Amino acid sequence: MSNDQEVLFENGTPNEPKPKVERKEGEPTSAFKGASWGALIVGVGAYLIGLFNATMELNEKGYYFAILVFGLYAAVSLQKAVRDKEEGVPVTGIYYGISWLALIISIALMGIGLYNAGSIVLSEKGFYGMSYVLSIFAAITVQKNIRDTKRAREID
Repeated sequence: MSNDQEVLFENGTPNEPKPKVERKEGEPTSAFKGASWGALIVGVGAYLIGLFNATMELNEKGYYFAILVFGLYAAVSLQKAVRDKEEGVPVTGIYYGISWLALIISIALMGIGLYNAGSIVLSEKGFYGMSYVLSIFAAITVQKNIRDTKRAREID
C-alpha cells in the first residue's frame, strides 16, 4: 500500500475517500432528519393501512382520512405561524388563531369520532389515536427540519 494508505478495489483502481459533508450551523443532523421522516412515514402508513383493512363503511373511512389530512395540514400551518412569529416575520392574529383552532378542531374530531365509533374495538381506537398523534408530531418535526436546513444553507 502507498503511504496515504489508499484502498484498492478488486480491479486495481484506488478507492478515494469521500469528502466529508460539513453540517451547517443550525442545521439538524442527518440522523434527526431521517428519524423525523421515518416517524412520518410509519405514522401515516400505519394509519392508512389500518383504514384500508378496516371493516367500516367507506364514508367512515373517508371521515378518518379527511381528519388525517386536515390534522397534518393544521399542524404544519401552526408550526410555521409560531416560528414566523418567533423570528419576527409578520403573522396576522387571525391566521395565528385559525391555525391553533384548526389543529384543536382536528384533534377533537379525531377523539369524538373514535369515542363514538361503535364498530371499532378499543385496541383499534388506541392504534388510530397513536398513529394519528405520531403523524402530526412527525409532520411538525419534518417541516421544522426543512426550514432549519434551508435557513442554515442560506446563511453561507
